[in-house]
Amino acid sequence: MPFTMGSLRLRNRFVMAPMTRNFSPGGIPSDGVAGYYRRRAEADVGLIITEGVGVDHPAAVGRETMGGGASPVLHGDEALARWRDIVAGVHAAGGLIIPQLWHQGVIRVPGTGYHPDAPSARPSGIWGPTDKAMVSPDYLEQVRTPTAPLTDSEIGDLIAAFARSAANAKAVGFDGVALHGAHGYLIDSFLWRHTNVRDDRWGGGIAERARFAVELVRAIRAATAPDFPVIFRFSQWKLQDYEARNAETPAELEAMLAPLVEAGVDIFDASTRIFTAPAFEGADMGLAGWVRKLTGKPTIAVGGVGLSKDLQSSFAQPTVMTDNLALVADRMARGEFDLIAVGRALLMDAQWVTKMRDGEAVNPFRLDAYATLD
Repeated sequence: MPFTMGSLRLRNRFVMAPMTRNFSPGGIPSDGVAGYYRRRAEADVGLIITEGVGVDHPAAVGRETMGGGASPVLHGDEALARWRDIVAGVHAAGGLIIPQLWHQGVIRVPGTGYHPDAPSARPSGIWGPTDKAMVSPDYLEQVRTPTAPLTDSEIGDLIAAFARSAANAKAVGFDGVALHGAHGYLIDSFLWRHTNVRDDRWGGGIAERARFAVELVRAIRAATAPDFPVIFRFSQWKLQDYEARNAETPAELEAMLAPLVEAGVDIFDASTRIFTAPAFEGADMGLAGWVRKLTGKPTIAVGGVGLSKDLQSSFAQPTVMTDNLALVADRMARGEFDLIAVGRALLMDAQWVTKMRDGEAVNPFRLDAYATLD
Protein backbone atom coordinates (compact mmCIF):
# COMPACT_ATOMS: atom_id res chain seq x y z
CA MET A 1 0.00 0.00 0.00
CA PRO A 2 1.55 3.35 -1.03
CA PHE A 3 2.00 6.25 1.36
CA THR A 4 2.06 9.94 0.52
CA MET A 5 2.95 12.85 2.77
CA GLY A 6 3.70 16.07 0.94
CA SER A 7 6.60 15.49 -1.43
CA LEU A 8 7.29 12.05 0.09
CA ARG A 9 5.63 9.37 -2.04
CA LEU A 10 6.45 5.82 -0.96
CA ARG A 11 5.62 2.69 -2.94
CA ASN A 12 4.83 0.81 0.28
CA ARG A 13 4.80 1.21 4.07
CA PHE A 14 8.13 -0.51 4.81
CA VAL A 15 10.96 1.68 6.12
CA MET A 16 14.53 0.55 6.63
CA ALA A 17 15.38 1.59 10.18
CA PRO A 18 18.67 3.40 10.82
CA MET A 19 21.42 1.08 12.02
CA THR A 20 25.00 2.00 12.92
CA ARG A 21 27.32 0.29 10.43
CA ASN A 22 30.80 1.89 10.84
CA PHE A 23 32.01 1.32 7.28
CA SER A 24 32.96 4.93 6.53
CA PRO A 25 36.67 5.47 7.26
CA GLY A 26 37.45 9.13 7.74
CA GLY A 27 33.73 9.84 7.60
CA ILE A 28 33.55 8.94 3.89
CA PRO A 29 31.09 6.13 3.05
CA SER A 30 32.98 3.20 1.54
CA ASP A 31 32.13 1.62 -1.81
CA GLY A 32 30.32 -1.13 0.06
CA VAL A 33 27.89 1.34 1.63
CA ALA A 34 26.48 2.30 -1.77
CA GLY A 35 25.72 -1.33 -2.64
CA TYR A 36 24.31 -2.00 0.82
CA TYR A 37 21.60 0.66 0.46
CA ARG A 38 20.98 0.08 -3.25
CA ARG A 39 20.27 -3.64 -2.71
CA ARG A 40 17.52 -2.81 -0.20
CA ALA A 41 15.98 -0.29 -2.61
CA GLU A 42 16.09 -2.87 -5.41
CA ALA A 43 14.18 -5.26 -3.12
CA ASP A 44 11.20 -2.92 -2.67
CA VAL A 45 11.98 -1.17 0.61
CA GLY A 46 9.77 1.92 0.45
CA LEU A 47 12.02 4.32 2.38
CA ILE A 48 15.59 3.95 3.56
CA ILE A 49 16.70 5.92 6.61
CA THR A 50 20.46 5.73 6.75
CA GLU A 51 22.66 4.95 9.68
CA GLY A 52 23.44 7.91 11.90
CA VAL A 53 25.40 10.49 9.90
CA GLY A 54 27.52 12.98 11.81
CA VAL A 55 26.49 16.61 11.47
CA ASP A 56 28.96 19.39 10.78
CA HIS A 57 30.26 19.72 14.35
CA PRO A 58 33.66 18.54 15.63
CA ALA A 59 32.23 16.43 18.48
CA ALA A 60 29.37 14.90 16.48
CA VAL A 61 30.78 11.37 16.27
CA GLY A 62 33.39 9.36 18.09
CA ARG A 63 33.53 6.05 19.89
CA GLU A 64 30.35 5.24 21.78
CA THR A 65 28.61 2.24 23.32
CA MET A 66 27.96 0.60 19.95
CA GLY A 67 31.63 0.74 18.98
CA GLY A 68 32.47 3.28 16.34
CA GLY A 69 35.36 5.00 14.73
CA ALA A 70 34.11 4.85 11.14
CA SER A 71 30.78 6.68 11.20
CA PRO A 72 29.88 8.73 8.10
CA VAL A 73 29.52 12.51 8.08
CA LEU A 74 27.44 14.89 5.97
CA HIS A 75 29.91 17.65 5.23
CA GLY A 76 33.09 18.05 3.20
CA ASP A 77 33.40 17.67 -0.56
CA GLU A 78 34.45 14.02 -0.58
CA ALA A 79 31.71 12.83 1.76
CA LEU A 80 29.03 14.81 -0.08
CA ALA A 81 30.17 13.47 -3.46
CA ARG A 82 29.94 9.91 -2.15
CA TRP A 83 26.47 10.53 -0.69
CA ARG A 84 25.36 12.02 -4.01
CA ASP A 85 26.31 8.75 -5.72
CA ILE A 86 24.57 6.68 -3.03
CA VAL A 87 21.36 8.70 -3.38
CA ALA A 88 21.47 8.36 -7.17
CA GLY A 89 21.82 4.58 -6.87
CA VAL A 90 18.83 4.29 -4.54
CA HIS A 91 16.72 6.53 -6.78
CA ALA A 92 17.66 4.49 -9.85
CA ALA A 93 16.36 1.41 -8.03
CA GLY A 94 13.02 3.11 -7.38
CA GLY A 95 13.59 3.86 -3.71
CA LEU A 96 13.77 6.93 -1.52
CA ILE A 97 16.51 7.67 1.02
CA ILE A 98 16.82 10.04 3.96
CA PRO A 99 19.89 10.56 6.18
CA GLN A 100 19.60 10.34 9.94
CA LEU A 101 21.31 13.48 11.23
CA TRP A 102 23.24 12.45 14.32
CA HIS A 103 25.21 13.98 17.13
CA GLN A 104 26.30 11.57 19.84
CA GLY A 105 26.33 14.21 22.55
CA VAL A 106 26.92 12.77 26.00
CA ILE A 107 27.32 9.22 24.62
CA ARG A 108 30.53 10.05 22.74
CA VAL A 109 33.68 8.97 24.55
CA PRO A 110 35.79 12.12 25.10
CA GLY A 111 38.99 12.20 23.08
CA THR A 112 37.70 10.01 20.25
CA GLY A 113 36.40 10.61 16.73
CA TYR A 114 37.67 12.70 13.85
CA HIS A 115 38.39 15.66 16.15
CA PRO A 116 39.56 14.04 19.42
CA ASP A 117 40.45 17.38 21.03
CA ALA A 118 36.86 18.63 20.80
CA PRO A 119 34.95 18.37 24.09
CA SER A 120 31.85 16.19 24.08
CA ALA A 121 28.59 18.17 24.05
CA ARG A 122 26.59 17.76 27.25
CA PRO A 123 23.66 20.06 28.15
CA SER A 124 24.45 19.93 31.87
CA GLY A 125 27.93 18.42 31.77
CA ILE A 126 26.73 15.01 32.98
CA TRP A 127 26.39 11.60 31.33
CA GLY A 128 23.37 10.65 33.41
CA PRO A 129 22.68 8.01 36.07
CA THR A 130 24.93 4.96 35.94
CA ASP A 131 23.16 2.44 38.17
CA LYS A 132 20.97 1.07 35.36
CA ALA A 133 23.32 1.55 32.41
CA MET A 134 23.55 -1.40 29.99
CA VAL A 135 27.14 -0.59 29.05
CA SER A 136 30.58 -1.91 29.93
CA PRO A 137 32.46 -0.74 33.04
CA ASP A 138 35.30 0.39 30.76
CA TYR A 139 32.96 2.64 28.81
CA LEU A 140 31.43 4.09 31.99
CA GLU A 141 34.86 4.89 33.36
CA GLN A 142 35.57 7.01 30.29
CA VAL A 143 32.33 9.01 30.30
CA ARG A 144 31.21 9.37 33.91
CA THR A 145 33.43 12.34 34.80
CA PRO A 146 31.38 15.57 34.64
CA THR A 147 32.36 18.23 32.13
CA ALA A 148 31.44 21.88 31.64
CA PRO A 149 27.79 22.40 30.65
CA LEU A 150 27.16 23.76 27.18
CA THR A 151 27.13 27.53 26.93
CA ASP A 152 24.40 29.41 25.11
CA SER A 153 26.86 30.16 22.32
CA GLU A 154 27.85 26.50 22.00
CA ILE A 155 24.19 25.51 21.79
CA GLY A 156 23.77 28.00 18.96
CA ASP A 157 26.74 26.42 17.16
CA LEU A 158 25.13 22.98 17.46
CA ILE A 159 21.86 24.20 15.99
CA ALA A 160 23.74 25.80 13.09
CA ALA A 161 25.64 22.53 12.52
CA PHE A 162 22.41 20.59 12.09
CA ALA A 163 21.05 23.23 9.74
CA ARG A 164 24.18 23.14 7.56
CA SER A 165 24.03 19.38 7.32
CA ALA A 166 20.32 19.44 6.45
CA ALA A 167 21.09 21.91 3.65
CA ASN A 168 23.84 19.54 2.46
CA ALA A 169 21.34 16.68 2.47
CA LYS A 170 19.00 18.60 0.22
CA ALA A 171 21.83 19.67 -2.06
CA VAL A 172 22.97 16.08 -2.75
CA GLY A 173 19.44 14.89 -3.49
CA PHE A 174 18.23 13.21 -0.31
CA ASP A 175 14.43 13.00 -0.02
CA GLY A 176 14.27 14.62 3.42
CA VAL A 177 16.09 14.39 6.75
CA ALA A 178 15.58 12.43 9.95
CA LEU A 179 16.70 13.78 13.32
CA HIS A 180 18.08 11.31 15.86
CA GLY A 181 16.37 12.52 19.00
CA ALA A 182 16.45 9.19 20.83
CA HIS A 183 18.46 6.77 22.98
CA GLY A 184 20.34 9.32 25.07
CA TYR A 185 22.22 11.05 22.24
CA LEU A 186 22.50 14.84 22.00
CA ILE A 187 18.92 15.86 21.22
CA ASP A 188 17.52 13.32 23.67
CA SER A 189 19.92 14.51 26.37
CA PHE A 190 18.11 17.85 26.26
CA LEU A 191 14.72 16.13 26.47
CA TRP A 192 15.54 13.85 29.41
CA ARG A 193 15.40 15.31 32.91
CA HIS A 194 18.34 13.19 34.12
CA THR A 195 20.75 14.73 31.60
CA ASN A 196 19.19 18.19 31.41
CA VAL A 197 19.08 19.92 34.79
CA ARG A 198 19.58 23.40 33.38
CA ASP A 199 17.73 26.36 34.88
CA ASP A 200 17.95 28.62 31.83
CA ARG A 201 15.73 28.69 28.74
CA TRP A 202 17.09 25.32 27.59
CA GLY A 203 15.87 23.51 30.69
CA GLY A 204 12.93 23.26 33.06
CA GLY A 205 9.72 21.30 32.51
CA ILE A 206 9.15 18.80 29.74
CA ALA A 207 7.98 21.41 27.22
CA GLU A 208 10.93 23.66 28.04
CA ARG A 209 13.41 20.82 27.66
CA ALA A 210 12.09 20.38 24.10
CA ARG A 211 13.28 23.89 23.15
CA PHE A 212 16.59 22.66 21.72
CA ALA A 213 14.83 20.16 19.45
CA VAL A 214 12.29 22.80 18.44
CA GLU A 215 15.00 25.28 17.48
CA LEU A 216 16.78 22.56 15.46
CA VAL A 217 13.63 21.89 13.46
CA ARG A 218 13.05 25.59 12.85
CA ALA A 219 16.63 26.08 11.70
CA ILE A 220 16.39 23.10 9.36
CA ARG A 221 13.17 24.43 7.91
CA ALA A 222 14.87 27.78 7.26
CA ALA A 223 17.92 26.11 5.68
CA THR A 224 15.98 23.75 3.35
CA ALA A 225 12.41 24.30 2.17
CA PRO A 226 8.87 24.38 3.59
CA ASP A 227 8.04 21.07 1.88
CA PHE A 228 11.33 19.26 2.64
CA PRO A 229 10.27 16.27 4.81
CA VAL A 230 11.53 16.24 8.41
CA ILE A 231 11.26 13.05 10.46
CA PHE A 232 11.87 13.17 14.20
CA ARG A 233 12.94 9.99 16.03
CA PHE A 234 12.52 9.89 19.78
CA SER A 235 12.38 7.22 22.46
CA GLN A 236 11.55 6.70 26.08
CA TRP A 237 14.48 4.30 26.69
CA LYS A 238 18.11 5.43 26.83
CA LEU A 239 21.47 3.75 26.66
CA GLN A 240 21.84 5.00 30.24
CA ASP A 241 18.60 3.29 31.32
CA TYR A 242 16.42 0.94 29.26
CA GLU A 243 13.47 1.67 31.55
CA ALA A 244 13.77 5.47 31.32
CA ARG A 245 10.81 7.64 30.37
CA ASN A 246 10.73 11.19 29.08
CA ALA A 247 6.95 11.24 29.47
CA GLU A 248 5.20 9.46 32.31
CA THR A 249 1.71 10.21 30.97
CA PRO A 250 0.04 10.95 27.63
CA ALA A 251 -0.35 14.57 28.76
CA GLU A 252 3.41 14.88 29.25
CA LEU A 253 4.02 13.26 25.86
CA GLU A 254 1.72 15.79 24.23
CA ALA A 255 3.47 18.66 26.01
CA MET A 256 6.82 17.47 24.63
CA LEU A 257 5.68 16.84 21.05
CA ALA A 258 3.23 19.69 20.42
CA PRO A 259 5.99 22.34 20.07
CA LEU A 260 7.79 20.07 17.60
CA VAL A 261 4.66 19.82 15.47
CA GLU A 262 4.38 23.60 15.48
CA ALA A 263 8.07 23.89 14.51
CA GLY A 264 7.55 21.73 11.43
CA VAL A 265 8.05 18.00 12.11
CA ASP A 266 6.23 16.01 9.42
CA ILE A 267 6.56 12.44 10.71
CA PHE A 268 7.41 11.04 14.14
CA ASP A 269 9.51 7.88 14.48
CA ALA A 270 8.70 6.32 17.86
CA SER A 271 11.65 4.09 18.73
CA THR A 272 10.68 1.18 20.98
CA ARG A 273 12.32 -2.14 21.71
CA ILE A 274 9.07 -4.01 20.87
CA PHE A 275 6.54 -2.21 18.70
CA THR A 276 3.53 -3.86 20.39
CA ALA A 277 4.56 -2.87 23.94
CA PRO A 278 1.94 -0.68 25.67
CA ALA A 279 3.25 2.85 26.12
CA PHE A 280 1.17 3.73 29.19
CA GLU A 281 -0.80 1.83 31.80
CA GLY A 282 -4.47 1.28 31.11
CA ALA A 283 -4.26 0.81 27.34
CA ASP A 284 -2.55 -1.64 24.99
CA MET A 285 -1.65 1.03 22.43
CA GLY A 286 2.02 1.37 21.55
CA LEU A 287 4.06 4.57 21.63
CA ALA A 288 3.59 5.30 17.92
CA GLY A 289 -0.16 5.04 18.38
CA TRP A 290 -0.18 7.55 21.19
CA VAL A 291 1.94 9.94 19.15
CA ARG A 292 -0.46 9.72 16.22
CA LYS A 293 -3.46 10.21 18.48
CA LEU A 294 -1.98 13.22 20.30
CA THR A 295 -0.33 15.03 17.39
CA GLY A 296 -2.33 13.99 14.33
CA LYS A 297 0.95 13.46 12.50
CA PRO A 298 1.94 10.29 10.61
CA THR A 299 4.06 7.92 12.68
CA ILE A 300 6.61 5.17 12.19
CA ALA A 301 6.58 2.18 14.55
CA VAL A 302 9.68 0.06 15.09
CA GLY A 303 10.96 -2.69 17.35
CA GLY A 304 11.24 -6.44 16.83
CA VAL A 305 9.66 -6.75 13.39
CA GLY A 306 10.62 -10.09 11.88
CA LEU A 307 12.52 -11.36 14.92
CA SER A 308 11.78 -13.25 18.12
CA LYS A 309 13.90 -11.06 20.43
CA ASP A 310 14.47 -7.36 20.98
CA LEU A 311 17.81 -5.84 20.02
CA GLN A 312 19.60 -6.11 23.36
CA SER A 313 18.36 -9.65 24.05
CA SER A 314 19.41 -10.83 20.59
CA PHE A 315 23.06 -10.35 21.50
CA ALA A 316 22.79 -12.80 24.39
CA GLN A 317 19.87 -15.15 23.67
CA PRO A 318 19.00 -17.46 20.79
CA THR A 319 17.09 -15.42 18.21
CA VAL A 320 15.15 -16.60 15.17
CA MET A 321 13.49 -14.89 12.25
CA THR A 322 9.72 -14.92 12.62
CA ASP A 323 6.68 -13.67 10.73
CA ASN A 324 4.84 -11.17 12.92
CA LEU A 325 3.48 -9.08 10.04
CA ALA A 326 -0.09 -10.03 10.99
CA LEU A 327 0.43 -8.00 14.17
CA VAL A 328 1.82 -5.13 12.09
CA ALA A 329 -1.18 -5.23 9.75
CA ASP A 330 -3.64 -5.35 12.66
CA ARG A 331 -2.08 -2.35 14.42
CA MET A 332 -1.85 -0.40 11.17
CA ALA A 333 -5.51 -1.15 10.37
CA ARG A 334 -6.43 0.18 13.80
CA GLY A 335 -4.73 3.44 12.90
CA GLU A 336 -1.85 3.15 15.37
CA PHE A 337 0.84 3.99 12.83
CA ASP A 338 1.33 4.70 9.15
CA LEU A 339 4.74 3.13 8.47
CA ILE A 340 6.66 0.21 9.94
CA ALA A 341 10.44 0.28 10.26
CA VAL A 342 12.45 -2.92 9.90
CA GLY A 343 16.01 -3.04 11.18
CA ARG A 344 17.82 -6.27 11.94
CA ALA A 345 15.64 -8.39 9.63
CA LEU A 346 16.73 -6.22 6.69
CA LEU A 347 20.33 -6.35 7.87
CA MET A 348 20.16 -10.16 7.78
CA ASP A 349 18.46 -10.26 4.37
CA ALA A 350 18.40 -7.40 1.84
CA GLN A 351 15.42 -9.07 0.13
CA TRP A 352 13.37 -9.46 3.30
CA VAL A 353 10.45 -7.34 2.03
CA THR A 354 10.05 -9.19 -1.27
CA LYS A 355 10.59 -12.60 0.33
CA MET A 356 7.96 -11.94 2.98
CA ARG A 357 5.56 -10.73 0.30
CA ASP A 358 6.15 -13.83 -1.84
CA GLY A 359 6.20 -16.35 1.00
CA GLU A 360 9.84 -17.29 0.55
CA ALA A 361 12.25 -18.30 3.31
CA VAL A 362 14.41 -15.47 4.63
CA ASN A 363 18.01 -15.63 5.78
CA PRO A 364 18.45 -16.78 9.39
CA PHE A 365 19.54 -14.47 12.18
CA ARG A 366 23.31 -14.43 12.71
CA LEU A 367 25.42 -12.19 14.89
CA ASP A 368 28.24 -12.00 12.37
CA ALA A 369 25.92 -10.06 10.02
CA TYR A 370 26.65 -6.96 12.10
CA ALA A 371 30.24 -7.07 10.82
CA THR A 372 29.30 -7.14 7.13
CA LEU A 373 27.65 -5.01 4.45
CA ASP A 374 25.80 -7.87 2.73
